[in-house]
Amino acid sequence: MFKALFKAFEVRWKSYRHRFVPWIALNLQKNERTLRKVKDRSQDKLILDEEVSASLICLFSELLKHDLNNQSELLRLLHTSSRNMYCSAQNEKFCDPSAVMLKTLGFNIKRKLSSLQSAGTGVFVTRGRALKGNIVAMYPGTIYQADEPIFFQSIRNPFVFRCIDGILIDGNDKAISKIVYRSCSGRDRFGPFCLSDCSWLTPHPVNPLAVGQYVNNCSNEMAANVCYQEFDIPNGFPLELRQYLPNVNYRPDTQRPLRCVVLVSLRDINIGEELLSNYYTIVH
Repeated sequence: MFKALFKAFEVRWKSYRHRFVPWIALNLQKNERTLRKVKDRSQDKLILDEEVSASLICLFSELLKHDLNNQSELLRLLHTSSRNMYCSAQNEKFCDPSAVMLKTLGFNIKRKLSSLQSAGTGVFVTRGRALKGNIVAMYPGTIYQADEPIFFQSIRNPFVFRCIDGILIDGNDKAISKIVYRSCSGRDRFGPFCLSDCSWLTPHPVNPLAVGQYVNNCSNEMAANVCYQEFDIPNGFPLELRQYLPNVNYRPDTQRPLRCVVLVSLRDINIGEELLSNYYTIVH
């Protein structure tokens, strides 16, 4: 009995550890290939914030244009110039989000069984090719400032991501984490405007980038091909496109901008390749 329980724990742990932050932190120095060293937070950026924003706006705009039948109430409230920009694509037929991603970014991604032994689910390029410097995924979840409670949500949770400045993102799409995210997302609305996306909690996310929590850490045998980059949503980000952002603040009255984390390709990534990340650390 005990042997069977231990075996089950061992199998679960081998999958869990690839995303378990304390385990990764303790093992980084043993595997230099998993570590990207930066001197300060500003140097973690492979591409400019303006490029991140432009890329997200481009994809989100196309997602909206291909879903006009579900956007009628929102469109009525937009300024005429903005409404005309989206409605000019009136003849566009509805497309599955992954097809929109392929058309807009030149590739799409999908969750599948990881190529790493016992790592569970991973994320693969399934069509097209992701060029170096492309945003290939986003890390969804509830945003916790350093002083906010996350203890119960973090229990047996391998999807808590820690930013350089101590901000935490809970990317778990199950259990209490799912309930907390849905509650916070429902709270934060601006009239008919949704300010965050809940579909990443399902098997079919409307924002096809929102699977970054399933990207595994690289290994000695398989080098990283993507890295994390922190990005704060600017005030000028279009209100009508915030419905595709897969993040929400835990506390409603926070004065800080919404934190997002994107994954950026370190090289060209071809069809069939799994996305594998590395972690950054501050060096002095």
